[in-house]
Amino acid sequence: MATVPAELPAITADRPKRKIDVGFLLYFYLHMAGFLATTLLITWGLFVLFFLAIGDLSVDGMMHQLNNMASRYVTADAARIASFKHVLIVAHTLLSAAVMFFRRNSILPARDPKRSMRNG
Repeated sequence: MATVPAELPAITADRPKRKIDVGFLLYFYLHMAGFLATTLLITWGLFVLFFLAIGDLSVDGMMHQLNNMASRYVTADAARIASFKHVLIVAHTLLSAAVMFFRRNSILPARDPKRSMRNG
């Protein structure tokens, strides 16, 4: 039977403990929340632009198209509503992924917040 030594050497005791930079962590989360919020707003704006485009780029045409869609949505059965929701979720996911791809350079914040404010 193998025996286990009473005391194992502490490997991590020789290394200094790294302190977590809470300020930068909060800055990172705030930056990421801003990135996600602007991505969401851009995606919603693309949906509005789509309805403007199919409404001949006029508010009256857009409202007519939205009224048409709303009347069909209200009279649809449960399976058709579920299908519409799936299409909407897939479209929103693809648009969000595309927007994130084109904004990929602004996902991570700069290490020094003061330097990023100077550079734009």
